[in-house]
Amino acid sequence: MSAFFALLESWGYWGLLVAAFIAGSVFPFSSEAVLTALQLAGLDPVRLFVAATVGNTAGSMFNYWIGTLGRMEWIEKYLHVSRQKVENTARWMKRYGAWIGVLCFLPIIGSVIAVTLGFTRANPWLSFLTITIGKAARYALIIFAVSMI
Repeated sequence: MSAFFALLESWGYWGLLVAAFIAGSVFPFSSEAVLTALQLAGLDPVRLFVAATVGNTAGSMFNYWIGTLGRMEWIEKYLHVSRQKVENTARWMKRYGAWIGVLCFLPIIGSVIAVTLGFTRANPWLSFLTITIGKAARYALIIFAVSMI
């Protein structure tokens, strides 16, 4: 796995974008580690912020798209998201709507939220906006914390 991190780091901003996409989708990965390594290596924090936010938002929108396919058996089989988790998240969405997308930055549950947004056909533009807000806030906080080191 460390060789994979090294490869992504050698790709710079594009490597971070790919890492963030992978982490934003349902695949377990740490874009934060790649971001931190690249920032400590001296890459521009603003460009890192953009690459990480774009990649991670795209990963969540991939999950949203998978959810729109509406096949629970696919969601359970390929994304490893249980029916119970989707139903629980759907109940939250009835209360908060697509604004729950802000929480897509959270580990594990963020993927469930994105899939459920798509599964329930939440407004795609509002979902995109709220997901982006959450992801951007997280990466801004990480970049700020690393800059304090």
